[in-house]
Amino acid sequence: MAAQVEVTRRSFLRATAFAVGSATLAAACSGSSDRSSTKPRSKATASARKGSEPRPLSAPATFREAPMLAAQVKDGKLPPVEERLPVNPYVVPHRWLTPGTYGGHLRLVCGATNDYSIKEYMYGHSPLRWLNEGLDLGPGLVESWEANDDASEWTLHFRKGLKWSDGHPWSTEDILFWWEDMVLNEEFGEGIPDEARSSKGTVVSLSAPDETTLVLSYDAPSPMVAEMIANWVNRGVGASWMEPKHYLAQFHPRYNPSIRGDWTANFDRMRNPILNPEVPTMTGWRLVSYEEGSYSRFERNPYYWVVDRDGNQLPYIDSLTFRVVDNVETRKLQIQNGQFDFVHGAFAGITLADVSGLRATQSRHQMDIILWDSGSGTGSVFFFSQDYEDPAMRELIRMPKFRQALSLAYDRAEVRRSIYFDTGDLTTGGYGPKTREFNRGDGRRMYEQWRKSWLDYDPDRARAMLDEIGCVDRDGDGFREKPDGSRLVVRLDYPADLDPSGEHMRKNQVLKKSWEAVGIKTELNPVAPTAFADLWAQGKLMSTTAWEVSTMSVAADLLWMMPMEPTRWAPLQGQYYALRGTPHEHRQKDVDPYKRTPPRMEPDPDGPVDRLWKLAERVRVEADPVVRDKLVWDMVKIHIEEGPFFLGAVANYPQVELVKQGLRNVPTREETALGGFVNDWHYPMPAAYDPEAWYWDDPDSHTE
Repeated sequence: MAAQVEVTRRSFLRATAFAVGSATLAAACSGSSDRSSTKPRSKATASARKGSEPRPLSAPATFREAPMLAAQVKDGKLPPVEERLPVNPYVVPHRWLTPGTYGGHLRLVCGATNDYSIKEYMYGHSPLRWLNEGLDLGPGLVESWEANDDASEWTLHFRKGLKWSDGHPWSTEDILFWWEDMVLNEEFGEGIPDEARSSKGTVVSLSAPDETTLVLSYDAPSPMVAEMIANWVNRGVGASWMEPKHYLAQFHPRYNPSIRGDWTANFDRMRNPILNPEVPTMTGWRLVSYEEGSYSRFERNPYYWVVDRDGNQLPYIDSLTFRVVDNVETRKLQIQNGQFDFVHGAFAGITLADVSGLRATQSRHQMDIILWDSGSGTGSVFFFSQDYEDPAMRELIRMPKFRQALSLAYDRAEVRRSIYFDTGDLTTGGYGPKTREFNRGDGRRMYEQWRKSWLDYDPDRARAMLDEIGCVDRDGDGFREKPDGSRLVVRLDYPADLDPSGEHMRKNQVLKKSWEAVGIKTELNPVAPTAFADLWAQGKLMSTTAWEVSTMSVAADLLWMMPMEPTRWAPLQGQYYALRGTPHEHRQKDVDPYKRTPPRMEPDPDGPVDRLWKLAERVRVEADPVVRDKLVWDMVKIHIEEGPFFLGAVANYPQVELVKQGLRNVPTREETALGGFVNDWHYPMPAAYDPEAWYWDDPDSHTE
C-alpha cells in the first residue's frame, strides 16, 4: 500500500475521485454460504454478468440489541430496535461468522487523528458492497438495482426506513445534496467520481423519483456502474455519495445566507465523520470524542442498519479507540507490549521483517499472527512522470527502450530476498495475480506475459540498449549523459517522512545500486510530504517511489492502466482526462500546459496514452465480458510493448495481520475466498470483513 501519511479530504479526492471501480461478479462464492442479490436484470445486463443472480439472506423475524441500547430504550431515550432498523436490514452473510456476545472495547492504532485508514474499518456508507475478495457483489444501503436494455440507465432502490446515527430519516435527498451542492458546485470542487461519467466522459444525470429510489442516466452504455459504486468505503475514501442534509445545510451558503467568504474549509471539517463528533453517520460506530494527535474514540451507532443471521443488531463491540502513534518504531514497540487488540500491518507499518520479533514477544502482546495474501501486483513500485517538466528528460522518459533498459538493470531478486523474505513472485510490474481478468479465459497467459515482459536481470543487455539510444558516458566520469550530451540523473523522489527502514526506502537503495552499476547516476530525493502531491501534479517531480499497485479488475479499475487523474505515471495527461465533460475541458487551449490551471496536457496523437484511452472507451461500453477481456488484453499489450510504465518488484507477497486472542469472527486466511486480499483500497480492508460482527469471547476482560 502507499506510504501512510495524513492527507486532507480534498487532496485525497484528487487521488481517488476519478477512480474506476472494481470487478464484475464471479460465479463462485467460496466465502459465504448465501449471496446478496439484485433484482432480475435486463437482458443486456444479464449477458454482461453471466450466471444466476445470488439470493439475499432473509431478515430474521425478531431482533435483539446491545444491553446498553436496551437500557436507553427502557429509559425512553431511544425507540425500540425494530423502529431503529430499516424495514429489511442488511444481513452479514460471511459463512465463518458465529453468534457473538455484546460488550467490550477494541484498541486500534493509527498514524494521525485524520488518518484515512480509520475510515477503512467501516463500510456503512457504501450503496453496494464487495464480498469474498471481490468475487461477489452484494447490496448495501441499496437493496436492489437494475439497468435498462443497453445499461445506459440504472435504478437503485435503497432500503426503506434507513436512519442516520442521530435518528433522522435517511433519504435520496442526502445524495442529491452531495451531488448538487458539492460535486456540481464549482466553488466547492468536490470532483466527479468516475462512476458518475459515461464512457464519453459526460457527467451522469441523477434524479430521485422518491425518497428511496435513485436513477442514474448516462449518454452511453455503462454496464459496469454497479461494480464501480461498490468500490472504497465511500464518504471520504472514494466518492462521498451522500451527506446528511438536515445537519450540514446550516454550513452551506445556499441554505444559510449568513455564511460569507470562503466557507469550503469549514464545511469540509464539519462533514468529516472522523473529525466532527456532531455530524451524523451511517457506519456501525460514530465518533464521540478525539484529541488532536492523540486518540479518537467511537461508540456504537444505535441506528446501524446491519444485523447478523440471528437478528442481533451490530456492532457487537461497544466502542473503539484509535490511538495515534506517528513514529513507526514506537508503534512497533507498543504493539509488542500488547497495547492493541487488532493491527492491520499495511496501515501500521508492520512487515514480514517484524514477524520474528512479534513471535518472540507473543507472550506479552498475546496476538495471533495471520499472514494474508496481499494481492499486490508490484510490491513497492517505481514510476517516472511521463509529464516531467524538463523537455530533454521528458523525451528520454517517454522512450520505451530507456525504461526497458532500466527494468533489465533492476536486481529484483535482491529486493525479494532482503525485503519480502523470498515470498511472492518476481514481476516487471502490472496488476496482481488475483485480478479478475487474469483468472478466466486467456487471462493467466496474459498475466504471465506482462509479469515477465522485462523481468530478467540482465545488466549487459541494459548497457547495450542505453548505448543504442545515445545514453553514453561522454566525459569519462563513469556515468552516462543524455542523448543531447547534457547530464543524466535519475532522481528517486519520495516523501521525506518515509520510514528509512521500510520497504520503500530499502527498495530505493536497490534501485540506486542497480542503476549506477550500468552507469546511470541515481539520487535519492526527499520531498516535503505536504508538497509532494502538488509538485507531482505540476510535473515538477521526476518519479514516485513509495506506492504499489493492487486491484481487483483491469476493466473496472483503469487507474494504473492509463492516465485518468493527476497522481500516477502521467499526471498532466491524467488531469486532462479528469476534466473531460466539465467546463474546464476546453479552457486555456492556448496556454502552456504547465501554466494552465490546473496543469494539464493532451496525449500525443496515436501515442500509447491516446491508444489506451481509445481502447478504454470501448472497454467501458462493452457488455460482453469475453469481448471486453480481449480489449483489455490489447491494453496490456501496449504496456508490454511500450512499457513498462511502472516498475514492480514482487507480486502477492504476504501481509501481516495481528489478532488478539479471544477476538472472534476475524476470518483466518483459510476461511477467506482467496486467502485474503489486503492491499486494494477498492476492496476495503478490514471493512469488507465487517468488524461490526467481531466480538470478544469475554467482553468484561476488554473494557476501556
